[in-house]
Amino acid sequence: MSAPHTISVLIVDDSELVRAGLKTLFEVNPENTGVRLRVAGEAHSVATAIAEAARLKPNVVLLDIRLPDGSGLAACRQILSTEPDTRILVLTSVIDDNLVYDAMSSGAHGYLLKEINAQGLRQAIVDVAAGKFILDPTLTTRVLNLVRSGGSGSLSEHGKLSVLSAQEKRVLALVAEGKTNKEIAEQMGLSDKTVKNYLSSVFEKLKIKRRSQAAVMYLENRPRV
Repeated sequence: MSAPHTISVLIVDDSELVRAGLKTLFEVNPENTGVRLRVAGEAHSVATAIAEAARLKPNVVLLDIRLPDGSGLAACRQILSTEPDTRILVLTSVIDDNLVYDAMSSGAHGYLLKEINAQGLRQAIVDVAAGKFILDPTLTTRVLNLVRSGGSGSLSEHGKLSVLSAQEKRVLALVAEGKTNKEIAEQMGLSDKTVKNYLSSVFEKLKIKRRSQAAVMYLENRPRV
């Protein structure tokens, strides 16, 4: 029997109780999942999050937004600037339209509320580590409302999907479903390199930089039935 795939996680939260609870949760790995979550370390502030991410190089950083020395999004941007392969999953109790958008603009690969159950959180970490984008279902409508209202940094100002080719729209739709490049390639019968080229073209045409921005733009501008 092959050993399970291990995903290392850095927990960033200013609450010692929350960190301890998450650590205990991840130490209990369900059998027959093929995946093991390992807590690589903990951090309680922006400064310690940046330092520990650089030192430990975890697969996923589980990041709260409200930290004692600033916003977790500042940590997100700094970590990704030096460790671009690290995946950032925001886990917070903060429900704020602009913060959700700002998290995506900062490069976060997911945004979840602390109300999520243990199984849902474990699966979200696995999905984010695999390259998917995760957004709490209760927040999708809030993000779309921000886009429609032309809120700060609204994606609507970057143009519509009409500038894309039919094939580029298909790729974008699959990105919005949270699929990885490999999954998109398999579904569309393309090579990974071709999918990457299509995405580069999509990002350039829509003047965006993140998969999360692309997903929200598709949700906002997709054809209504």
